[in-house]
Amino acid sequence: MMQENEHIQNRERMDGDHVFQFSCSPGLSCFTQCCQDVTIVLTPYDVVRMKNALEITADEFLDKYALILSKEKKLIPLVLLKMDEQDKKCPFVTKDGCSIYEDRPWPCRMFPLDMNDDGTFRIIADRARCLGLSSSEKWPIGEWLIDQGIAIYEQMNDLFAQVTTPLQATDLDIDNPKIYQMTFMALYNLDKFRDFVFKSTFLDKFEVDQTTIEKIKRSDIELLKFSFDWVKFGIFGQKTFIVKQEPETTSSPA
Repeated sequence: MMQENEHIQNRERMDGDHVFQFSCSPGLSCFTQCCQDVTIVLTPYDVVRMKNALEITADEFLDKYALILSKEKKLIPLVLLKMDEQDKKCPFVTKDGCSIYEDRPWPCRMFPLDMNDDGTFRIIADRARCLGLSSSEKWPIGEWLIDQGIAIYEQMNDLFAQVTTPLQATDLDIDNPKIYQMTFMALYNLDKFRDFVFKSTFLDKFEVDQTTIEKIKRSDIELLKFSFDWVKFGIFGQKTFIVKQEPETTSSPA
């Protein structure tokens, strides 16, 4: 989620039919100010989109553009977008706007809105700072979400929540660091996870149909869905994977 450090005005709960006024463009004096001094939490799907847009590996993205905050007894760390140390600006913002606009993360797509826990929406921008809220351009929230390409992000975030929500309800007693490393790799480093699936004995141990194999070879989205299922299998014991049966051996008659 995106949280401005200053006091946030207007916490009205609005549904998808609610109409709000907003427009953002380089002509506004506040243009890109919302890209500075904010906390942006990145989901696994955000990382996939952004590292692909930059044409770099997940390792490179996480090293250069992410802050990884681990917490005791929490399996999945918080992954934040790393802001510039001097001016606290997003590393992808320019005077002309976002340099990876088509692949910007979920919070940036939602701005100036955020979602409440009950599925309603609220305006999080400070009206005194965001001149876009004084625009005459009107948007029903539902249309705004479509225009901003939110649907695929919501789909992938819902799948991610199937992993994170159960974990939030309990403190895990895991003393094996390899479990933490494997979980983080599966969720946030799809390049390494793909190697794990195809360059280890993974496919020798688990039943994976050929259609799925072809999908996860070619599509990061399908691979990320696959990784969510893998974490569910490994951490929660859900039957999302089937272990191959060892072939029976027959002994020769004496």
